[in-house]
Amino acid sequence: YTLSLHDALPICTWHGEARKGRKVLNVLSGLVYIKKNHRNRKRCSELDLLEVMRNRRSVRVYTGETVPEDKVEQILKAGLLSASGKNLKPWEFIVVRDKEVLAKLSKSRASGAAMIEHADCAIVVIGDTKKSDVWTEDCSAVMANMHLMADCLGIGSCWVQGRLREASDGRTTEEFIRDLLGIPDQYGVAAMLSLGMTKEHPAAYSLDELPMEKVHRERF
Repeated sequence: YTLSLHDALPICTWHGEARKGRKVLNVLSGLVYIKKNHRNRKRCSELDLLEVMRNRRSVRVYTGETVPEDKVEQILKAGLLSASGKNLKPWEFIVVRDKEVLAKLSKSRASGAAMIEHADCAIVVIGDTKKSDVWTEDCSAVMANMHLMADCLGIGSCWVQGRLREASDGRTTEEFIRDLLGIPDQYGVAAMLSLGMTKEHPAAYSLDELPMEKVHRERF
């Protein structure tokens, strides 16, 4: 595949490579990869991202098998690739695999977190409240990315809300998790993602059954 300078420069500017002060030869070499990668990315979209989203379901029952560490790493990378306001990336992740700690995390909510006790892993997503005023939105983007990635990898996962929830001992869920995991006060606890090998995957959503009446055009 060949790439002319005329074709390369717009991509160079778009990708931000031209601003890095690299030698022209190195930049152009990189641009061949960028151009090819850009084309491949279009092909990936033709596989239909909607299919990935359609198949994503919350899974709360697990086999008890170990989730391979390389799969956990891929899920974490999906989270780290998430968009964030002003690209501040205010989030931090705490990966928990200790069975005793997982059992305690399952008590962090009065209800709705029991599956964590039987999960092989949980990823706690927290946000720096001093770094960004939209940390909750940014952490939600992280959770969505990791939730989708887990399902793509055949790993069962469930989004467990942390903010604005209460534990059975009277503390808030945030206080409970903060005390358990030693989280500094400036970090808000957004949510947890439970991970486990899927015992039974719910059926995919049907595109024909989507509530399209919720879509408004121009005005409500």
